Amino acid sequence: MSPDNSATAPALNLSSDVIGRLDSGMHDDPFAVLGPQGQGRDRIVTALDPGAERLWVLTPEGEHELERVGQMVFSGSAPGEGAYRLKGEGHGRTWEYEDAYRFGAVMGELDEYLLGEGTHLRLWNALGAHVMEHEGCRGTHFAVWAPNARRVSVVAGFNGWDGRRHVMRRRGATGVWEIFVPGIGEGEAYKYEIIGPDGSLMPTKADPVGFGSQHPPENASVVRDIKGYGWKDSGWMDKRQERNARTAPISVYEVHLGSWRRRVNEGNRPISYKEAAEELIGYVKDMGFSHIELLPISEFPFDGSWGYQPVGMFAPTIRFGPPHEFRDLVEAAHAADIGLILDWVPGHFPTDPHGLGRFDGTALYEHADPREGFHQDWNTLIYNYGRVEVANYLVSNALYWLEEYHIDGLRVDAVASMLYRDYSRQEGQWVPNIHGGRENYEAIAVLQRMNVETYGNHPGIMTVAEESTSFPGVSQPVDCGGLGFGYKWNMGWMNDTLSYMQKDPLYRRHHHHQMTFGLHYAFSENFILPISHDEVVHGKGSMLNKMPGNGWEKFANLRAYYGFMWGHPGKKLLFMGQEFAQAAEWNHNTQLDWHAAQQPANAGIQRLVRDLNTLYRDHPALHVKDCEPEGFRWIEANNADESIYAWCRYGDEGDPPVVVICNFTPVERTWRCGLPLEGRWKEALNTDADIYGGGNRGNMGGVDAAAEEHHGQPASATVTLPPLATVILTYEGA
Repeated sequence: MSPDNSATAPALNLSSDVIGRLDSGMHDDPFAVLGPQGQGRDRIVTALDPGAERLWVLTPEGEHELERVGQMVFSGSAPGEGAYRLKGEGHGRTWEYEDAYRFGAVMGELDEYLLGEGTHLRLWNALGAHVMEHEGCRGTHFAVWAPNARRVSVVAGFNGWDGRRHVMRRRGATGVWEIFVPGIGEGEAYKYEIIGPDGSLMPTKADPVGFGSQHPPENASVVRDIKGYGWKDSGWMDKRQERNARTAPISVYEVHLGSWRRRVNEGNRPISYKEAAEELIGYVKDMGFSHIELLPISEFPFDGSWGYQPVGMFAPTIRFGPPHEFRDLVEAAHAADIGLILDWVPGHFPTDPHGLGRFDGTALYEHADPREGFHQDWNTLIYNYGRVEVANYLVSNALYWLEEYHIDGLRVDAVASMLYRDYSRQEGQWVPNIHGGRENYEAIAVLQRMNVETYGNHPGIMTVAEESTSFPGVSQPVDCGGLGFGYKWNMGWMNDTLSYMQKDPLYRRHHHHQMTFGLHYAFSENFILPISHDEVVHGKGSMLNKMPGNGWEKFANLRAYYGFMWGHPGKKLLFMGQEFAQAAEWNHNTQLDWHAAQQPANAGIQRLVRDLNTLYRDHPALHVKDCEPEGFRWIEANNADESIYAWCRYGDEGDPPVVVICNFTPVERTWRCGLPLEGRWKEALNTDADIYGGGNRGNMGGVDAAAEEHHGQPASATVTLPPLATVILTYEGA
């Protein structure tokens, strides 16, 4: 390349107004001015470089110096039609770079159409930051929705966080802004600088569709190339549908990854995704749980929110590693035949300045009216579910986790807060729906659409609603008027049974119905029985310390309760630490008390949970009809004086029945129990066994049922019921 030593060529005829707006970073259509204008001998290049005193265009034909026409605007002739580079000189140094304004648009018309219509189910393929090759150059394409902004720029280290340098291209009526920045790739931190409709400069914003983030408290998005992982879990994916089915033995281990286990000698850091892929997966496999449910891992700024106030809905939190290492964790779970469920939070988002709040200077993602758009309980913002772009954002995000990370299910947080406009509000603090009622029709439509799209595109997954009211049809199909979830947490069962268990056994007779009431509605939904993190925080104490009595009685009560839970209709969920009866309330800032798990009584509880999972998995009668009334029949529901409960579980035709008997008093009883079949009944599990920390009182391996009718059953046997214990009998034959 030979230098062009001629005088600077004539500049593009730019008005002082245009130059002034370019210099100040206020031009809303820089692609109309910057970059190459015209072709061949008539081509003129206009460029913007705040650090340059002189600027040249480099072409195969030579160097063409541009005329300085503004504080940082240069323009001049640069004949040719092909690619070029820019060379700057200033303050004693020179530099070369590609001109972002010489590249054409990336986003296609179909993307624009679907975005505008609110039907772009793979939103993340159009928006966000994508490492790619464009017009022969490697770089990153940035695209963001900000329809009311006057100007949007991508700012980062590569441009000195200067919003004047990479002002983006507005894409018509969609409200999307985009730019391809050459030479930028994996690991680059960036944000969007936005000028609102009133001309005010907004706080810099993280990318709503960013795939990565800086480690909090830093809050910029980070370019992550999420393409081409190379999954090897086809074996799991092929059989996943049967593992998530209503007939499957689903037992979920709920985990807050930041406090499950920590490296105490390494600054008390939490384990990484890769470490969890070995340690957590190995532990869950050994304990016999079928699924792991992770508290939210979408990027969030505040540790104390446990992830329930997310900012980066498309970014696995960097706290534990980059996105591909999170995929390593998912793949390790699948290799161990374990499903992985994520907590998903479409109900609200935090007010942090770098988040979605007033994103483009207006109430874009949230409602403008605080009676609709502000959560008083959590000081967070509520999505505007009636806006098609916002609804599309949420539905697409659900699909994103299922498709890009092979997640097996989504547990949707705080569904009740979405369903009702008056949720936790007094009269006058909420806006009725179009019919004057309290139901949030727009939120209901989003949940229904999410379920239709997720199950329609990925039939093997599961969605689970944390829904604490009696809203009808939560787990019924959408075409039958339901919300379309696969399962619903049974919050009523949890509240009633824990209330009963916390009472002194002397008074339990007066509250006998609390353990039976759940059967009145147990089959109205596809229920999961949850003992979740919410039950062991905020002063509620641990599961062990909810139990009454002395030390031995606390453990015995808890063992009996777990036996009751695993024998009860419904899938199971237990929060980490409760499987070994951690005595301390959960603290998200430190790891579980693994030392306690080594104590004999705690280890006994841990072994019990492992054996309950095995029993639940191995006996179809305990799981095949978890959600069907035909799978349950009371034997004795009304023995309040002795606090005894007995029932039978049934599977499909040919499956041996299972009988569960609970004694919730500290008195050993010899009790005649009606049984559905005569013959040998094995004592398959006794929570008073010495291997669980009990007194080893029981039935010497089993009982023989004679053809003597009792409790309305055709056969019966005398059963020893240890104090504060659950006994489970499995039928072995006549």
